Amino acid sequence: MSAALQLDDLAIRFGGVQAVAGVSFAVEAGDFVGLIGPNGAGKTTLIKIVAGLLPPDRGKVRLGGIDVTGDATAARVRRGLALTYQIVRPFREMTVLDNVVLGAGYRRTSNPFRAMLHIDRRRESERAAHILGLVGLAGTERKLAASLPFGQMKRLEVARALAIDPKVILLDEPLAGLNHTEASKQIETISDVNKQGITVILVEHNLEEVMRICRRLIVLNNGLVIGDGEPRAVMADPVVHDAYVGGGMVTHAEA
Repeated sequence: MSAALQLDDLAIRFGGVQAVAGVSFAVEAGDFVGLIGPNGAGKTTLIKIVAGLLPPDRGKVRLGGIDVTGDATAARVRRGLALTYQIVRPFREMTVLDNVVLGAGYRRTSNPFRAMLHIDRRRESERAAHILGLVGLAGTERKLAASLPFGQMKRLEVARALAIDPKVILLDEPLAGLNHTEASKQIETISDVNKQGITVILVEHNLEEVMRICRRLIVLNNGLVIGDGEPRAVMADPVVHDAYVGGGMVTHAEA
């Protein structure tokens, strides 16, 4: 079987800074991977390359064995890739339900207005309500997205990603800005998503929750992979430990 996601020698430079310096790894279908590293290690840049938001200087991105390196983000979404952002970006003046319905339409077209025309409204509304229940937002369907507290907005971001029926979901700091209780609830939601067979790649600073839930860690430092494997074994590696201490990595969520 082909890996759900495979990266081959990805690299990108911004001026004099080599942000990603030749990253290669494969993630199998259904895996739950934590992607960690100090600030400036290249994590978010790498995620943006995978999502098609940045073109790499070299290397390839494969989804399910298909080379998507030259594809736009919308084309990757149609192949089953979803991305959530550290800064939540709902349509604030739309209802919570409509935000998720719109996500379902995005699988067909990246234009939000055309997306609404490309869906079976009744069927997708029922499905959206089901997804909202899965992420702990049942009862919020008719509220405006802007009215949700921050923790629930983070859950809505996950719900919108699930609406496209993804095979692989990239989560960029989904716990950022959440208190301990909210972070624990959010990570349990993400774990439930993975249990549905969806491959999860989690970029996160909250090491406590990452260690509790992820089955594999990939550690970046200076744009390179310096650790990859079972979480406790990876964290016991002196090279990884030095990166943590020297890079000032933290064990609690950052805003």
